[in-house]
Amino acid sequence: MNESEIQKPRVGLFVTCLVDAMRPNIGFASLKLLEDAGCDVEVPQAQTCCGQPAFNSGDDATTRAIAMQIIENFEQYDYVVVPSGSCASMIRTHYKDVFVDQPDWIERQSALSAKTWEILSFLSDVMHHQPEGIKFDGVATYHDSCSGLRDLGVHDQPRNMLAGVEGLRLVPLKDNDACCGFGGTFCVKYPDISNAIVADKTQSIKDTQADILLAGDLGCLMNMAGKLSREGSKVKAFHTIEVLAGMAGDGGICGDET
Repeated sequence: MNESEIQKPRVGLFVTCLVDAMRPNIGFASLKLLEDAGCDVEVPQAQTCCGQPAFNSGDDATTRAIAMQIIENFEQYDYVVVPSGSCASMIRTHYKDVFVDQPDWIERQSALSAKTWEILSFLSDVMHHQPEGIKFDGVATYHDSCSGLRDLGVHDQPRNMLAGVEGLRLVPLKDNDACCGFGGTFCVKYPDISNAIVADKTQSIKDTQADILLAGDLGCLMNMAGKLSREGSKVKAFHTIEVLAGMAGDGGICGDET
């Protein structure tokens, strides 16, 4: 069997609403890496939000309606891949909570949840893909987003892949696993607490003397990059996928390109 006859895994890329609205480059970088890893990738046009804001606000009816749409549009694929730990966790671990009284949907929900992956863990754990020939000069530190780390076990995967990037040096971040203060709707409901939490985080980032901040969740990155910018810091923030795809550019999140 030659290479053209090998069936590629069909991947439905769930872009996320934040990436679509605020940093489309992450979506394009995700597409590139997935195709480089040997996947046949499609981006269903009907996708919107994963339902997390409604879920966090206790609106199970709206969450369920959104989840049904996601299930209908993505269940045809072998995998659903998401460049966000929080959105991937919502689909993978929390959709079951809104279908407890919907027996007709539980089986479909369970099947979709089981094949939903955060992109860094998918590339590493499922496709065993290591990007090659990528160069990115700088000293970077890494923030582990809450949902990706705690719900999905994403920790070693991005670090292992980043170790292969020529010119990049990773330095440890104190309290790398502590919340950045974003927390989805948390930052809206409790802005003073959120600001205090992110202030601690940005101080830890500056203490590393790194010039690059990396993470796997755009919400966290926007929160930290925004605070760093307001504090006058020159640290640039990028989604890890942008670096691994060789598509990081110069400006960074909340930088010259946004």
